[in-house]
Amino acid sequence: MNLHEYQGKELLKSYGVAIQEGIVATTVEEALAAYDEIAARTGSRFAVIKAQIHAGGRGKGGGVKVVKSREGAEETASAILGMMLKTPQTPGGMNGPGKLVSKVLVAEDAYVPDFDSCKEFYVSILMDRQRKQNVIIYSTEGGMDIEEVAEKTPHLVHKEYIDPELGLLGFQSRKVAFNLGLSGQAFKQMTKFITSLYKAFTGSDASLFEINPCLVTGEGNVVAVDCKVTLDDNSLFRHKDLAEWRDLDEEDPTEVEAKNFGLNYVNLDGNVGCMVNGAGLAMATMDIIKLSGGEPANFLDVGGTADAKRVENAFRIILRDPKVEAILINIFGGIVRCDRVAQGVVDAYKNIGDIKVPIIVRLQGTNADLAKEIIDKSGLEVHSAIQLQDAADIVTKVLNK
Repeated sequence: MNLHEYQGKELLKSYGVAIQEGIVATTVEEALAAYDEIAARTGSRFAVIKAQIHAGGRGKGGGVKVVKSREGAEETASAILGMMLKTPQTPGGMNGPGKLVSKVLVAEDAYVPDFDSCKEFYVSILMDRQRKQNVIIYSTEGGMDIEEVAEKTPHLVHKEYIDPELGLLGFQSRKVAFNLGLSGQAFKQMTKFITSLYKAFTGSDASLFEINPCLVTGEGNVVAVDCKVTLDDNSLFRHKDLAEWRDLDEEDPTEVEAKNFGLNYVNLDGNVGCMVNGAGLAMATMDIIKLSGGEPANFLDVGGTADAKRVENAFRIILRDPKVEAILINIFGGIVRCDRVAQGVVDAYKNIGDIKVPIIVRLQGTNADLAKEIIDKSGLEVHSAIQLQDAADIVTKVLNK
């Protein structure tokens, strides 16, 4: 689950991480009130207005602006609120439709008054699945795309792996500060910052923290100016307060609907809809579709307890994608009964109406013989297969007609 910047900063602050303070606003009037409050607190006319969407690169699309007056704050808030913000990370990139901005964060300008003496760094924490360890990735090149830094100057990107049994040790926090070239007060504050940041990461069951830029002021203070936070969905039952921060307006509406039906669904860019039970089988199905010349249009796991109604709902979701030119149903009946899936296919045909895309069905396992009988007696025009490769070959054949 992705968090907005203002939510991520609130989470970091609760663990003692120093942040760029700000106030979220949903209207121009609220933004002006926030600007007035920040100006009174800091004694500065400078502030930053940031669009709050689940995408990076907001500054490149005009979604982050420094303002120098109340009039400027009003003008900027009016321009950003309600805009369709396009960034390299919104759907379709800079040529896509963008995302609607319904909230802005009015924040203190952390660079005032000693802009010239500030230094920007990059810090992130995530899991390295190959090494089965959390890793802190950091660089002196903050404020830039880390992918570009890693490609052009890989020696400037450092990694610190954390033993899961020992946790983050003191020397590792100091090593980060040392490799960033810090000393004195800045060294001490960065050590403290990294320690608190890692506590927040593990304490919230996050899968990604990205602080870019991580600012060191001229006085040696370390501040998270921006942050990207992703929480592990599987851990939200332990963090009901954080689960309430989910912004459904920022998520794919089809994926949200699928979740409400108990389906694990991820929209992709291909032309073959997939309906499978079990994540491993789903991945194998997607792989063999690609190897056979097709492209999966989605990842859809109906789960181990799929019944006819769930299968029908899965059908409706797959068919909502206009790119789908064929549907491959690949079910291995262990816990799930194949006859229930077959009945779901028949019900979907009857209830949805005219289904114009070809359907390929492979049902093996529990009650597979009953499933075949249900489909054969239904009179439906479906292609059946026994082996997965046979099913993939049929997909290729119907797509090439």
